[in-house]
Amino acid sequence: MHLLRRANAASTKLLKALTWSPSRNIRCFNEEARDRVRALKPGDKLHGYTVKRVQEVPDIFVTAVMLTHDKTGAEHLHAARDDENNTFSVTFRTTPMDSTGVPHILEHTVLCGSEKFPVRDPFFKMLSRSMATFMNALTAYDWTMYPFSSQNEQDFKNLMSVYMDAAFHPLIRELDFCQEGWRLEQADLTDPSSQVIFKGVVYNEMKGVFSNPQSLYMQEALNQLLPSHTYGFVSGGDPAHITSLTHEQLREFHAKHYHPSNARFFTYGHLPLEPHLEFIDASLNKFSKINPSVTVPLEPRWKKPRSKHISCPPDPLAADPEKQHTVSVNFLMSEITDVYENFVASVLGYLLTNGETSPFYQALVESGLGSDYSPNTGFHSETKEAIFAIGLLNVGEADVEQVVKIIDETVDKVIKEGFDKSRISAVLHQIELGQRHQGGNFGFHLAISLASTWNHDGDPIQSMQVSSVVDRFRDQLKKNPKLLQEKVKHYLKDNQHRLILTMGPDSEFEVKRAQEEEKRLGGLVSGLGEQDKKRIHQRGLELEEKQNLKEDLSCLPSLKVEDLSKKIKAEPIEMNHAGWTFIQTCEQPTNGVIYLRQASSLEGLPEEFMPYVPLFSEVITSLGARIQYSLYSADVGR
Repeated sequence: MHLLRRANAASTKLLKALTWSPSRNIRCFNEEARDRVRALKPGDKLHGYTVKRVQEVPDIFVTAVMLTHDKTGAEHLHAARDDENNTFSVTFRTTPMDSTGVPHILEHTVLCGSEKFPVRDPFFKMLSRSMATFMNALTAYDWTMYPFSSQNEQDFKNLMSVYMDAAFHPLIRELDFCQEGWRLEQADLTDPSSQVIFKGVVYNEMKGVFSNPQSLYMQEALNQLLPSHTYGFVSGGDPAHITSLTHEQLREFHAKHYHPSNARFFTYGHLPLEPHLEFIDASLNKFSKINPSVTVPLEPRWKKPRSKHISCPPDPLAADPEKQHTVSVNFLMSEITDVYENFVASVLGYLLTNGETSPFYQALVESGLGSDYSPNTGFHSETKEAIFAIGLLNVGEADVEQVVKIIDETVDKVIKEGFDKSRISAVLHQIELGQRHQGGNFGFHLAISLASTWNHDGDPIQSMQVSSVVDRFRDQLKKNPKLLQEKVKHYLKDNQHRLILTMGPDSEFEVKRAQEEEKRLGGLVSGLGEQDKKRIHQRGLELEEKQNLKEDLSCLPSLKVEDLSKKIKAEPIEMNHAGWTFIQTCEQPTNGVIYLRQASSLEGLPEEFMPYVPLFSEVITSLGARIQYSLYSADVGR
C-alpha cells in the first residue's frame, strides 16, 4: 500500500502544477458560427420563416435564433455554436387520452418505412451509411422527439431527409402496426391449429415494464397525482388497454399530432442556419396550418390530500420478506414554464434529498425502516407542473405510517431550522459547474433539457440562461434568508395537492394479471371463425416473410468518399512533470473548467493485494479522508 500513499503525495504537486491563472493561454470558442446569425433581427424573412428573436446565451457560447414557419406555424430554434457535432431534432406534443400506448406504438411504426425510404427501420439501416454520432427516437409523457447528431455536413443533410420523411410521411402499414403494436397470432406459425395468443413488440415490452414493481410504482404515482388529463393515462401503453387500439386510430393520431403546426424544430452547431430552413421549408410547404388542440390544461388543485394503495408481485429474493412495502408522499408544484420558480424548486429538492447530510436522508434512509429512497423520490419537471416526491423502499407494513410521520416531522424541522449555508453554496456551485461542463453530444443533451418547457410554450432561450437565474436566486436569498424555508412551507406543509402512495406485495398478483389477459384474449378469440383463424395465420406468415426479406437499400442516402474530410484533427498535448509524476496537458475550450484525471501504476503492489484493487477503487472516494464522510462530501461539493 506504500505505493498508493506515494501517489497521493505526488498528486499535491500535480495540482499545484495545474493551478489555472488568467495568464495561461486557454483556448476560446470560435465565433464564426455565431457571427453568421448575429446580423439577423426580428422580422427578417428566411426561406419561408420569420425571425422572432435573436439572443446571446454567453453561459454556453450560443447565439440563439427563434423563428416561425409562415405557412404552418412550426417553431424553430437554432443554437449557433462553434461545435462540429451538429444536432437536429423535431419534437411533437403527443397527448394520449387513453392507455393504448398510441404515441409509443406510433414512434415504433413510423420507423418501419416512409414514402421516399420504404425500408424497415431506416435509422438502423443508416448506421452503415452514415457517420452519425447519435440517432434515436424518444417518447416522453407528453412529447415525442426524433433527434440525430453528425459531424459531417453531407451526412447531416442525408439524415435530415430520412428523419423528415419518417416523421411527416410514414407509410404506417397495417402489417407494421401488427408487428410493432399488437396482433393475434398462432403461438407456433408452423402449426395453424396452435393456440392463438397476443404478440407485438410494444405489447411485450410493456408487459415487462408492468411486471417491474418500481416501474409500476412510478407510473401509478404519476397517474394518481395528475389524473384529470393526459398524465392520468400510460403514454407507453398498459397491456390491458393496448389490445383495444386499432390501425385506423393510430393513423388518426399521426395526422393530428405529427403535423408541422404541432412541431418544434431544433438545430445546433456550426453549420449555417439557412440551408436547414430551406430544406425544412420544402417539406413543410405541402401542409397548411391547423389547430391541433393538444394543449395540456393545469391540473385542478385538490382541496384535501389523497391516499392510494396498489399491489405488486412479491420479490422472492428480498433480503427481508416482511419488508416489501414502498411508501411515498407526492406533491404537485409549480408550472415548469416559470423558469425561476422551477429552478428554486429544483434546488429545494436537491437540498432535501441529495447526499448523506440532507434532511430526508438522515431522517428516512438512516432510520433503518427501509433500504433506500423510493424510486420516485426527488424533484421531477417532465410534466407541465413539476412534482416532488419523497419516500422509502422495502418498508415493513407496520412501519408505513411511521415513515409518513417522519416525513411530516422532517418538513417541520426544515421549516424551523432551514439549511446550512455551506450546503446551499455547494448546490449552487455544482449547478454552475454542471452548466460550464459541456460533455460529448452537447447539442442532443441541450435539446432534451429544453424539450419539456418548450413543449408547453415556455421560453427555451430563457431556460438556457442558468447563470442569470442563479444570480437572481442568490440576490433573493440574500434579501430573505428564510426564502427556502418559506418555499418548503408553501410546497410541502401547506400544499393540499398531496398524495400518499403505498405499494405492497400480493402473492396472487401475477396470477390475476394472467387471468385478466386470458379473459381479454378469450373475448377476442371466441368470436373468431375458422376463416378468421386462417386469415390470422396467413397474416402471420406474411409478416414472417417480410421480416426475413432482404431489402433493397439503394433508396437510402449514403456518404461518398469525396464527402469525407482528409484532414485529421490533432489535439496539441503539452508534456510536463511534477517531481517524478508525468503530466499531460491538453488545452481545450472547456468554459473555464479544469478536468483532472490521475493514473497510478500498480507496479510493485504485492500480489496478495491485487484481488482487493477493484474493491479499493470502488470505495476510495467514500472513505472520508480521515474525517466523517458526510463532511468530506460537503467539502468536495464546495
